Amino acid sequence: MAEFFTTPAGIAVLILAQTLAVVGFVMVSLIFLVYGDRKIWAAVQMRKGPNVVGPFGLLQIIADFLKYVVKEVVIPSGADRTLFMLAPMITFVLALIAWAVIPFNTGWAVADINVAVLYVFAVSSLEVYGVIVGGWASNSKYPFLGSLRSAAQMISYEVSIGLIIIGVIISTGSLNFGSIVAAQDTDYGFFGWYWLPHLPMVFLFFISALAETNRPPFDLPEAESELVAGYQVEYSSTPFLLYMAGEYMAIFLMCALISLLFFGGWLSPFPFLPDSPLWMVAKMGFFFFIFAMVKAIVPRYRYDQLMRIGWKVFLPMSLAWVVVVAFLAKFEVLGGFWARWAVGA
Repeated sequence: MAEFFTTPAGIAVLILAQTLAVVGFVMVSLIFLVYGDRKIWAAVQMRKGPNVVGPFGLLQIIADFLKYVVKEVVIPSGADRTLFMLAPMITFVLALIAWAVIPFNTGWAVADINVAVLYVFAVSSLEVYGVIVGGWASNSKYPFLGSLRSAAQMISYEVSIGLIIIGVIISTGSLNFGSIVAAQDTDYGFFGWYWLPHLPMVFLFFISALAETNRPPFDLPEAESELVAGYQVEYSSTPFLLYMAGEYMAIFLMCALISLLFFGGWLSPFPFLPDSPLWMVAKMGFFFFIFAMVKAIVPRYRYDQLMRIGWKVFLPMSLAWVVVVAFLAKFEVLGGFWARWAVGA
């Protein structure tokens, strides 16, 4: 049996099994993410949220899913039918395939490639096409304005996210997520992770992730007070469900990136406790909780404020940080606190 998995057919079976495991984890997580998002928001507003369908309202999300699936797909008469149906699929598929390089333990990735960071950055950059195509194909002014807003917003904040990641890459000397986590594996546990040497950028990365995923308070492409519902206003039924699922997968992906890049991934925060994939999942859940709390308590920004922060604040700060980290790593300041190439190799 072991010999079979060394053959091309066996390797294909292994890849398929790994892919199904990751897809299953992500899709099941969506149920709890949406449920948790609604319950947290409800708690902040001192109401109950989903609590009727199933125990504690857990089956409410399943009921909503079935509702979207069985509803009629409405396509506006003036819309480009092909592109209108293709756009949400683009968003969903790109959000899903980005998980191919996300590890949950040493070697636990569908594709443990040396340029994993570059792969995620490239795929996440392409997700804007699903939004643009959907807004344009709807043949309506509000979706089109929302798609243009989203394109400008995502491109603006991807620049700062990329520069922040470059700082982490300089410290590690690798584009592989496994190497980045290994470089954070020290005898100091929680205090050996990259959040400390890259402390200013942790906050910038989190805020940029909010803007990158169109998450409140930066949900300007969907601002109901201005654009009704933005780029997805003409969508209903399953196409709308694909957009929503893609958005939540992108948010959860950002939680995974924060965990891997700055908080040790699957590493235990305490040296006396073993490392485990459960640490990775717990960290992702914690950061999603912060995403949900920000959505509930922070008021929405104006669009000009959003763009000003991205280009006039975050871009100069992240660019300056790359220069600072390069200097600190080159001269191995504080005993190589910012230079961990040997450890992460």
